[in-house]
Amino acid sequence: MSVEAHKETLEFKAEVSQVLDLVIRSLYSNKEIFLRELVSNASDAAERLRFEALTDEGLYESDPNLRIRVEVDADAGTVTVSDNGIGMSRQEVAETIGSIASSGTRRFLERLSGDQTKDSQLIGQFGVGFYSAFIVANRVTLISRRAGLGPEHGVRWDSEGKGGYTLETVNKEQRGTDVILHIKDDEKEFLEPWRLRGIIGKFSDHIALPVEMRKEAMGEGEEKESAEKAPEYEQVNRGTAFWMRNKSDLTDKDYQEFYRHISHDFDEPLAWAHNRVEGTNEYTALLYLPKRAPWDLWDRDQKHGVKLYVRRVFIMDEADKLMPHYLRFVKGVVDSDDLPLNVSRELLQHNRKIDTIRQANTKRMLSLLEGLAKDEPDKYQAVWTEFGRVMKEGPAEDYANRERIAALLRFSTTAGEGEEQKAVKEHGDLLKRLQEALGEQVKEVRASTRLVDSPACLVVGEYDMSANLARVLKSVGQAAPTLKPVLEVNLEHPLVKRLEAEGDQARFADLGQLLFDQAQLAEGGQLDDPAAFVGRLNRLMLNMMLAGK
Repeated sequence: MSVEAHKETLEFKAEVSQVLDLVIRSLYSNKEIFLRELVSNASDAAERLRFEALTDEGLYESDPNLRIRVEVDADAGTVTVSDNGIGMSRQEVAETIGSIASSGTRRFLERLSGDQTKDSQLIGQFGVGFYSAFIVANRVTLISRRAGLGPEHGVRWDSEGKGGYTLETVNKEQRGTDVILHIKDDEKEFLEPWRLRGIIGKFSDHIALPVEMRKEAMGEGEEKESAEKAPEYEQVNRGTAFWMRNKSDLTDKDYQEFYRHISHDFDEPLAWAHNRVEGTNEYTALLYLPKRAPWDLWDRDQKHGVKLYVRRVFIMDEADKLMPHYLRFVKGVVDSDDLPLNVSRELLQHNRKIDTIRQANTKRMLSLLEGLAKDEPDKYQAVWTEFGRVMKEGPAEDYANRERIAALLRFSTTAGEGEEQKAVKEHGDLLKRLQEALGEQVKEVRASTRLVDSPACLVVGEYDMSANLARVLKSVGQAAPTLKPVLEVNLEHPLVKRLEAEGDQARFADLGQLLFDQAQLAEGGQLDDPAAFVGRLNRLMLNMMLAGK
């Protein structure tokens, strides 16, 4: 059966072109990243094939030895990263390479700050690492065929990373994906095999899959002989599961690089826990605490969790049953020796061994957080700033650990009750005079412990309707209660200190009213008597001008 070969020339969406441009500019200072991203993508494709082949061995197509190859053609000026993984159909290429998910793209653009370092940290999170190829290439060609489809179902994607791309159906004998980079003239260093070997050793040594390159000829005679026979390849990375290596053999840099591989986060993790558990339930867990919250942390439809392996075989990407939902920001790997290879999400829900692993993972992460809170409070504060709202779900979700979770929660409080009772004592007269001057407009006047730059603010009681909601109800003709806000004043602010020193009661009343009106305007309210406000302001300005003379 043949498939009609047809070629399309398609335009990138405007926002995709913008992402491409930003990716290239943001990563330009670290050009080596392109190879790490492409090798990482190839590794993911191989793991997905291994998983799908558990139920359909025919997907291996008589080639069960999974591997990644990096080829250099100095004459053609190309570097090719190939894998014999799951591959992609024409539709999958169009959806994953020809465009970027619109929701992800929009959020990516919204999160960009203009700071090169910060923006580069977002690139991996949004799954656009493939486009880093354009840092060193002026043209990228991708040829792929999904495992299980015939050779005539191959697809070729080609782009210069500017206006658009071409998509056509081609013949491809081998399953998997080839990414061909046409190297820019000023990036020829990446056509040197030793340069690429160094990058692979630096970034991809931990990948549990062989990364191969051609054996290099040692002499002139050997070079001539090698040209006459099929090329020989040698593995240039360790190719062993990182999490199975002894902790004593690993450095912090090793852990950080593996984190980047599994999370596609360009930032370093805050902390990690690496444990091997033996006994009735044997497994290895390597769990990471990220530095920043993922962009989709609050997306209800987005799955989160750690990667699940069974005896070094990848099973699923987001095994959410291995970690409680309130710790969904944790990244990592769990590799079990006891679970069946055909484990499914449904089976995970009713498996006692999974419950045991989940409980142990939870305690391990809580211990990690407790250690940070005790020994590195500044670092824990960073954790709380990023993930505090999620952790607050913990006491309700995880009743068994509610007390440990509660001890990790942090809340804004007054800066010590004694300092506040003291403020009232020293400035009680000011608060009383303001209360009398404003009368029925306020429920109470009190010292503020939250204000830094502003002289005053309005707050409502714990069970009162917000002023904004009341305004909305009134604007649509609905009844809303009359609110009496509390006026909080910043006793350290120069305006408040000036007010406290005012002896003239009439001027004090004007200043107090202006302070109240200003607070009302700052929170989006409308003044009941704008003319009176202008009159008071004019009187104070006139007094200042006369005093200046």
